[in-house]
Amino acid sequence: MRLVSIPREKYDDYRLDLIFNSYKWDPQFFDNNTVAKYALVLTNKEHSEVEKLTERLDQETRQAEEFLNKNLKLAKPLVLNKKINNEIKRMKNYNPDTHIRLMRFDFHQTIENKWVVSEVNSDVPGGFAESSIMPQIAINTLNKKDEYWYKNFGDILTNAIREKVVQNGRIMLVHCTSYSDDRQVMQFLGDKLSTMGFNVIYAAADHLRFKNNEAYSILDGNEGKVDGIFRFTPLEWLIDIKPKHWEGYFDTITPSCNHPIAIFAQTKRFPFCWDSLERYGIKLSTWRELLPETIEVKDSKNREGFIYKPAYGRVGEKISIKEACKDDEYRIILNDVNTHPDKYLAQRKFNSKPVISENGESYHVCLGSYSVDGKHAGYYGRISKLPRIDSNAADIPVLIERGQEDER
Repeated sequence: MRLVSIPREKYDDYRLDLIFNSYKWDPQFFDNNTVAKYALVLTNKEHSEVEKLTERLDQETRQAEEFLNKNLKLAKPLVLNKKINNEIKRMKNYNPDTHIRLMRFDFHQTIENKWVVSEVNSDVPGGFAESSIMPQIAINTLNKKDEYWYKNFGDILTNAIREKVVQNGRIMLVHCTSYSDDRQVMQFLGDKLSTMGFNVIYAAADHLRFKNNEAYSILDGNEGKVDGIFRFTPLEWLIDIKPKHWEGYFDTITPSCNHPIAIFAQTKRFPFCWDSLERYGIKLSTWRELLPETIEVKDSKNREGFIYKPAYGRVGEKISIKEACKDDEYRIILNDVNTHPDKYLAQRKFNSKPVISENGESYHVCLGSYSVDGKHAGYYGRISKLPRIDSNAADIPVLIERGQEDER
């Protein structure tokens, strides 16, 4: 991996182009600019490696979650929320051929030049426009279309939706409607689906009702049967939102992305089921190879080299990498771990290999690698000067060097 600078004289126009033409409505996090001044370039070899690893991880994850769904006793180590536990029993009718399965695996390079995976965003991964339009704008700005290419995640995802949702059908994009950062993701997806002939409804989780396992919109002016659901509201958030009607998401036969079966791998306690799964013949060798050793908090006492991560943490929140914590954040995290150990896990810390720019700046990279229905589907990149990729990280387009084999 290497960083290629966006020319200084072109950067301001590049950033504005992203804001107005790439749905990048939130280019700041407090005082931090979250639009990188670089593009991240993968060699063909690196791309080929990550592509293969992603598809192997996808296959293992789907086999594991489908087996857990049929053998719920094995899911006890996940310590799922009581309300979710009550509803997952409804998923017995899950048919993987009906629904669209989207995941994003977060890859990192270590100082030993090895790939590790820190987690899978199994439930509602984001970064759609950043992995679809942003790379093309970067290539145009760099004027390097003969040197670089990229996988357009948006095209791959919407084509998968088209294969499983009736032509010109109605698709409800379920999201937290009061948040612009959620809406920008849904607006990007909705605009693409609209150009394909779908009727798109932007709505909240409680705007759906279910009858005979089929979804129906109750939104004013958009009442009636829905042909597809795209859920961007995290499943565990639904519990906090407390909609009166949410159980139908678990057993609906309406094509969904993502179906709640994603909760098994979304919790970072997923590795605590592996031993049991492998005894039943479920292969998890790629996960074993790539995920750092993960243990219960109680088992990490008096052991060095471990960090703590919340089971349902997102965008790097509450991860106890001491050198990345500010003020008294580290102490607050440790206090919370001691108070609520079941809500955390301990994971062996890996040493991220910084990528040095041509200007001498050092950045840590998180290479988010998507899969859609078992196939690799593109990249979402983020970089940070600290070894924790959180809300302060900058979004960066991921490009691939052209070689003997160009874009497939």
